[in-house]
Amino acid sequence: MNTVHINYTSAEEALSVIKSGDRVFIHGSAATPQYLLNKLADRSDELRDVELVSISTFGDMPCAEERCSKAFYINSLFVSANVREAVNSGRGDYVPIFLSEIPNLFRSGIMPLDVAIVHVSPPDRHGFCSLGVSVDIARQAVISAKHVIAQVNHQMPRTHGDALIHSRRFDALVEVNEALPEVDYSKRITSTEETIGRYIAELVEDGATLQMGIGGIPDATLQCLSSHKGLGIHTEMFSNGILPLVEQGIITNEFKKKHPGRIATGFIVGNRQLYDFVDDNPLITMLSSDYVNDVTVIRSNPKVTAINSAIELDLTGQVVSDSIGTYQFSGIGGQMDFIRGAALSKGGKPIIALPSATAKGVSRIVPYINQGAGVVTTRAHVHYVVTEYGVAYLYGKNLRQRAKALIEIAHPDHRAYLEEEAHKRFKSM
Repeated sequence: MNTVHINYTSAEEALSVIKSGDRVFIHGSAATPQYLLNKLADRSDELRDVELVSISTFGDMPCAEERCSKAFYINSLFVSANVREAVNSGRGDYVPIFLSEIPNLFRSGIMPLDVAIVHVSPPDRHGFCSLGVSVDIARQAVISAKHVIAQVNHQMPRTHGDALIHSRRFDALVEVNEALPEVDYSKRITSTEETIGRYIAELVEDGATLQMGIGGIPDATLQCLSSHKGLGIHTEMFSNGILPLVEQGIITNEFKKKHPGRIATGFIVGNRQLYDFVDDNPLITMLSSDYVNDVTVIRSNPKVTAINSAIELDLTGQVVSDSIGTYQFSGIGGQMDFIRGAALSKGGKPIIALPSATAKGVSRIVPYINQGAGVVTTRAHVHYVVTEYGVAYLYGKNLRQRAKALIEIAHPDHRAYLEEEAHKRFKSM
């Protein structure tokens, strides 16, 4: 039997390699290395201008607090709640980029990495650790960084595919035993989300390949698919909602062309039940985002049905999903990768789903997008738009036809105003 001896070190010693002016990659999502980030924040008095790069991260981000502003600068590739205030206050910034292209930033040297901090499972008897619940852009960061620090967690699920990294690649390993962050949107789905989920489920065909994000609408949709057959999963991420469909034999992945019989994903966010499910499960194939989000790969699967969200959408079909006016809320992520991939897939359906109004009653279908807001998905890419009032099919429609279709699924309280604004813009309706 092969055995590999691992020399663990303290967090302080491991992090001592980071110096002022370095660019440091931080592992994201449910793999956010919380213990090491707290220890890194303790060095704020001695460090200056350390650039922290990541996609969404979970938990507290002490390095983003104002007290650490001289030591750390947040350069976010996808803005999450814990860095939102820093990014919008000048203590950080945001890089607009497709998730599929981020690994190339590291690989090409456009964004060279001095240090990568990642969160992995303990090594097996051959010395291989797993990137666990987040492979996405982390694998390329490990390959590209000059120095790699690993937080080795006994509670990190061991996943397969692109997740495996030999322990010799790590310059320092710090041992922890901490629970991963958990989320479960399925327990707080609103009636509006339930209705949207039913409309989307009606669009899903048997044998379709699904891509969905996290939140009430994706989980509501999955709950409405119990009578479907032969569904597959090829997605940048998934959450708890797929588990009942796997257990019921509805998700079989039998019709997929890429990784048939397997669920293909880049990262996983959910509850402990989900983490236990994916642990050492050969059904799950974890993949780098430059592969799983590659349009050529996506389109090769049949009936790709991509379900994505929006903050607001104008009457011509322009989709704003990363910002509220000039306020940077999230990021581009993989929305365009999958919207385009679904459109090019044989029988594919790209879907933008959103409640018709905000919690405060403000219409999310608008005559004009807010000043300063960023268009993530162009009107040329949008096919289906779903609210709780129905489905608008925009593909092949002119501007007036699009406006009419979108007004029909807008909140009734706002339809008269939208019709008036559409008439002003298009002269006739």
